[in-house]
Amino acid sequence: MAVWDDVVGQDRVTAQLAAAARDADALVSAEQAGPRPAPGEAPSSADPGVASQMTHAWLFTGPPGSGCSTAARAFAAALQCVSPDRALGGGPGCGFCDGCHTALIGTHADVEIVRTDLLSIGVKETRDLVRRSSLSPSGGRWQVIVLEDADRLTEGAGNVLLKAVEEPAPRTVWLLCAPSVEDVLPTIRSRCRLLSLRTPPVDAVADVLVRRDGIEPDAAGRAARATQGHIGRARRLATDERARARRAAVLKLPLRVDDIGGCLKAAQELIDAAGEDAKQVAEEVDTKETEELRAALGAAAGTNGRLPRGTAGAMKELQDKQKRRSTRTQRDSLDLALVDLTGFYRDVLALQMGASVPLANDEVRDSVQRIATASTPERTLRRIEAVIACREALDRNVAPLLAVEAMTVALRAG
Repeated sequence: MAVWDDVVGQDRVTAQLAAAARDADALVSAEQAGPRPAPGEAPSSADPGVASQMTHAWLFTGPPGSGCSTAARAFAAALQCVSPDRALGGGPGCGFCDGCHTALIGTHADVEIVRTDLLSIGVKETRDLVRRSSLSPSGGRWQVIVLEDADRLTEGAGNVLLKAVEEPAPRTVWLLCAPSVEDVLPTIRSRCRLLSLRTPPVDAVADVLVRRDGIEPDAAGRAARATQGHIGRARRLATDERARARRAAVLKLPLRVDDIGGCLKAAQELIDAAGEDAKQVAEEVDTKETEELRAALGAAAGTNGRLPRGTAGAMKELQDKQKRRSTRTQRDSLDLALVDLTGFYRDVLALQMGASVPLANDEVRDSVQRIATASTPERTLRRIEAVIACREALDRNVAPLLAVEAMTVALRAG
């Protein structure tokens, strides 16, 4: 299986990356064989109409679920490919050799994959990455830094990264992922080659769920249709009963906002559900992290073991990190509910306008039909705008309960 097989519905992007990987392979092979060729002299097997020349910095953009990080990982693996088939004319990225395999699973010594479960990536973490990027490859063909959450860089962190992207080490490649180019500093994106991914087709997502995850075709089709091509959410919906239960509860909300009391109760339940998600993550991760740090600091086993002097600061730093992670988990869970709610009203609008598109939420068609009959397209659009306004308010750090209460009241008014 080639490394590109999991890059779903992105044929144009895959062609560009495969061509760049061939050029990168030619550059390294020529350097190992003798003097490095001058820029522009590297051989290329790319089609003339495809931008194929290798470059040191790439920016992958696309809507959530489009597979930006998957494409970046696949490219990183292709850059490290050591398959003997390359000498026979095969393209790098076989998916089977040691370079491809270790890069894909995240254990390659020269591939650093950076993601965060916090609200932002700060200056300290970015400086560590910059130091890492200045090193020569220890055993692979390239030093590759995959930054999956480039949109979460603080302004200071972005300025730290700029110098490394502007003047990289000879065999270092930066792969940045963000929802859109506007989420990255202009000075950084101007130094990157842009690859824009699209939302993959529903059928393609269903196919990869069946092929890669062994999900039954009917369940895969329902999950892909419900998430409108979001690969990660589709997989979670098809495999996690709790995710299906949460989504079913969200889809009942439009029928529960007939009065102010129902609006306030529905808002509180959404917040409580998001808080429960954050609590579950904390239970799974925080206790283990705390015990590991206590053991590393020399505390006695068990929760009552006293910490040595001078280690309280390390514990406080961990607690702050866990608090920020809990906040992000709660926001992400709440945002996911709002996306599902937007999809519901999208189906309502489709029925009202007589559109021939399939419903994303066909399992609740009766509810969708009921709301569509009782309102107008104009009211539905205002409700979609209310959900979008709630998401924007949460991005601006408005108190979640206030933002969601304002939304539910607006949904009632239409």
